[in-house]
Amino acid sequence: MAETRPTATVAGKSSTSVQPKKKSNAISWLAPLSCIIAGYVIWRFIIGADSNFAHPDPAGGFWPDHKDPKGGLPKMYLGGIIVPILIGALLTVLTFVIERFLTISKATGSGNIAEFIRKVQYHLANKNVDAAITECDKQKGSVGNVMKAGLRKYKEMITTTDLDTDQKVLAIQKEVEEATSLELPMLEKNLVFLSTIASVATLMGLLGTVIGMIRSFSALGEAGGGEAAQRLSQGISEALYNTALGIGTSAVSIIMYNVFTTKIDGITYGIDESGFTLTQSFASLYK
Repeated sequence: MAETRPTATVAGKSSTSVQPKKKSNAISWLAPLSCIIAGYVIWRFIIGADSNFAHPDPAGGFWPDHKDPKGGLPKMYLGGIIVPILIGALLTVLTFVIERFLTISKATGSGNIAEFIRKVQYHLANKNVDAAITECDKQKGSVGNVMKAGLRKYKEMITTTDLDTDQKVLAIQKEVEEATSLELPMLEKNLVFLSTIASVATLMGLLGTVIGMIRSFSALGEAGGGEAAQRLSQGISEALYNTALGIGTSAVSIIMYNVFTTKIDGITYGIDESGFTLTQSFASLYK
């Protein structure tokens, strides 16, 4: 019992030394809703403006029945009500790409992570913990934050006399794990939107195409001769805008998702290397 009491005290100290980052995640629900509304506004009032059609629908409303688009872009309007949803999905992807790029760039910090770890290892080998902490302040990234939390516990354990070496190493490892558990969720947050849209956008595009084809064949039955063939070809062309927009949105989502996960893997590897460096250094220098 006497040996477990110091360990509990160390755990209590480590829980207060690493404070959780309080950040609002309102963008997670506000951005998709805002982007879908913006997608409808673009589709209805910009692409579907009356001036873009030879025979606009004077009644207007939620979904005006415009005829004869004057250019290529207004033809997208005739793709149907799925088009604004796909535009909103594309805007959502772009929003989270920008948000993740800024967050992950900040988490990466300044300089090369491997070089930063080598500098810390050099200072620890010379038993200069304060210089190693200074290097963490210069790094300013997630790896530096985790390393700094571990170094503070590292420095505390040097002067602690009521624990053996294994308990001290365990305390340092626990501090690193707590700091890591606070950093990693920030890196992976909102990536689920990119992975979800990557799958759903293509299906939504196909749904829009199917709906457009149904409308085209319905119009085909109402006409005859050359006019029927013209309506069918025009309807198919308009319906395929859904497929193109869905596939394009999905492609952007997949590419950026892979880019971000690769960067996160690099940061995670640096964090793991940091924890290993601290525990091995303390175990070898302060037996």
